[in-house]
Amino acid sequence: MRKLSTEEAELWERVTASIRPLSRDPEPKQEEPRPQKRPVPPPITRRSKGPPPRPSAAASTLAPRIANNLDGGWDRRLRAGAVEPDRVLDLHGHTLDQAWEAIDRTLERAVANGDRVVLLVTGHARPGDPPLQRGKIRAAVNDWLAVSRHSGRIAAVRAAHRRHGGGGSLYIILRR
Repeated sequence: MRKLSTEEAELWERVTASIRPLSRDPEPKQEEPRPQKRPVPPPITRRSKGPPPRPSAAASTLAPRIANNLDGGWDRRLRAGAVEPDRVLDLHGHTLDQAWEAIDRTLERAVANGDRVVLLVTGHARPGDPPLQRGKIRAAVNDWLAVSRHSGRIAAVRAAHRRHGGGGSLYIILRR
């Protein structure tokens, strides 16, 4: 490896001096893990006129209640992209609260109409350490579905075929 000339070294110093971090927020300090209490599932309540309650952090640590019990024929058709969704929900541009409400409303309508396959477009999860704060909806969807009031109606959740969005989308297959 060659050394930089004096001129190149000065130029490199100017370049590195102009670099700004992606976020000015300090990185969170890593605390020692605390012993966790067993989470209590949220109480089942009647549907009110307001937006659905968003799952709490404690509820998201519960084991999923989605059975994932499709037969091999379903899985083959989903992998081949041979299934057309009955309903599509695109969550691009939504906040976490808006996304949760939209998922709840869409599942409610799909169940009422007897739809079988819902395509949920979440966008790709973006791996990376902070300051990259993307993919929050995608990261939360499986937990939301597991604690949703519609979880008993969900037969399975599968990754979508490439023609339906691939890794940025999910199929939600509802029970009949």
